[in-house]
Amino acid sequence: MPSSAPRRIAIIGAGPRGTSVLERLISQLQDRSEPLAGSLQIDLVDPFDPGPGRVWRTSQSELYLMNTQSFYPTVVPDQGVDSPPVSGLSFDQWRARFAPQLASTEFPPRALYGQYLRWTFEELLRRLPHEVTVHWHRTEALAISRTTTAAGGFAVRLGSGDELLVEAVVLALGHLQAELSSEQREFAEAASRWNLGYWPPAIPADVDWREIPAGQNVLVRGMGLNFFDLIGQWTEGRGGVFEATGEGAGRALKYLPSGEEPVILAASRRGSPYRAKADLDSYYPRGVELRFLNQLLAEREAPGPNEQIPGFDHDIWPALHRDVTWSYYRTLLRGTPSEGLLGDLAAILDGPGWSEGLKAFEARLPAADRLDIEALAKPFAGQHFAGTAEFDRAVLLELERDAQGSAAAESDPVKMAIGTLNEGRALIKQLVADGGITEESWLGELRGWFEPLVEGLASGPPSLRIEQLAALVRAGIVGFTGPDPVFAAGPDGFTASSPWLDAAPRHARYLVEALAPSNRVLQSSSPLMRQLLADGLVRPKAMLAADGEVVLSSGLEVTTPPYRAIDGSGSVLEGLYVLGLQLSSVQWGTAIAAEAHAKHPSGYRSLIDADSIASHLLESLQL
Repeated sequence: MPSSAPRRIAIIGAGPRGTSVLERLISQLQDRSEPLAGSLQIDLVDPFDPGPGRVWRTSQSELYLMNTQSFYPTVVPDQGVDSPPVSGLSFDQWRARFAPQLASTEFPPRALYGQYLRWTFEELLRRLPHEVTVHWHRTEALAISRTTTAAGGFAVRLGSGDELLVEAVVLALGHLQAELSSEQREFAEAASRWNLGYWPPAIPADVDWREIPAGQNVLVRGMGLNFFDLIGQWTEGRGGVFEATGEGAGRALKYLPSGEEPVILAASRRGSPYRAKADLDSYYPRGVELRFLNQLLAEREAPGPNEQIPGFDHDIWPALHRDVTWSYYRTLLRGTPSEGLLGDLAAILDGPGWSEGLKAFEARLPAADRLDIEALAKPFAGQHFAGTAEFDRAVLLELERDAQGSAAAESDPVKMAIGTLNEGRALIKQLVADGGITEESWLGELRGWFEPLVEGLASGPPSLRIEQLAALVRAGIVGFTGPDPVFAAGPDGFTASSPWLDAAPRHARYLVEALAPSNRVLQSSSPLMRQLLADGLVRPKAMLAADGEVVLSSGLEVTTPPYRAIDGSGSVLEGLYVLGLQLSSVQWGTAIAAEAHAKHPSGYRSLIDADSIASHLLESLQL
């Protein structure tokens, strides 16, 4: 490039991650004492508005809620970086100024968070250094190739037909469409053959849910966060009303149907939805103590000369298990005649044979009071039910108890155990990032059994959603298929049956996968990701499983921060950076937003990563 031409970089994806990179670039440039050595052009590529991007777009239904309270998220750092933020507002600070009717402890609509992200982006444009220009291309990036110019760099081919010649590219791609599994393809083909309705995994706001007819059965597979999005569209979104009953937690709402609702038949392996979040004014319960996990973290941050790479089951889970156990029993026994047992428990948990000692301790308690973490995640495991009506009543009772526990918050031993698991995740993210545990442990233990367990317990919806679901069950709008459902398709429609229910299969002509598209780069149907993989500019990270088998993991192989792509030959591809969901092979829990005033560094890790990429970019461009 001629020396008079601006240095040029592209950020592919202009949602929160791409916006963070832009914010860090501008912040670092503004924080310099000397003027920029040249000019810089930043090309943003995204078919959706910069800031909110696709997931947080401002046009979506107000019924789609965030899964964190207003005080939680931010797109600008408030700690851990040298250059101060440009806009300087977390979402909660922005809410207090522009949406004060929403409380700090409420769960905001995603569209409102999108307004905050758009405002932040517009603030960045208003505060650009005069040597910097930002061009937004409302289109997709279809391909990236290396250029052969002396200066190096990349050619980015756009869906508009244009081509960008840039010196560096940041991949901040976010959620990508994914290929269907073999079973999903079979169901899609069956729907086409027999004129059935089938909806594969999708971001809920991408789908027109009005296509499900009123009064008809619809099978819904998955009872995580997408599930609650769907039932909101089919109930309140169709004119139904939730009315307060005054009966207290668990039975606080009554549903008044509009007559436009479908009959929702919900299915998941555990048989019931994710557990609700406790009603707190903080992200973690204030009474949580992570003594054992913090001790392990301190040891790992100052390793000895012969320190071994830890395993999850061997090293991390025992520490967290003791912390969870202490939180549960301290809450259960405090203020009761059995409070004196807590001294015995503390001594047991501190001892070398704590696992056996804990069994002996729990044998002294009534069976109903003992902590069984696995049973919390699978409340109906091993139980048989006489029919669908009996199982629906069992799920309803579970929902009502869960809502009562959320209302009790830090007084409820189960919610305190779950809150400890949730805060434990933040420390685990620090422990396991960038090769912090063995590959076989990452695959078979952390991602194998712990991730699904903790997701179902600690990543659930606001308690309001559980109250609403209970009301819908009482109103006959929602029923359940039973645990471990088996699905089939035929000319008459889809069926779901459970081996734990003595009942005929549930039947519907409509089946919805209440799941987000798979976050695995090899399953991506994105033209850009497929091209990058096919041309060897990137490759998935290969890991060695416990049985010696090589497993291609979910994310891309990258360097340590700032995350540059490793190409197909195993070399570092200078100038191609990765941020966000495609880092899922080196970071655990990449989807959640950055946390304002975070208690733990993992809460603002994505902002630190953006800052690191920005620093490396400016240094490499010699600006």
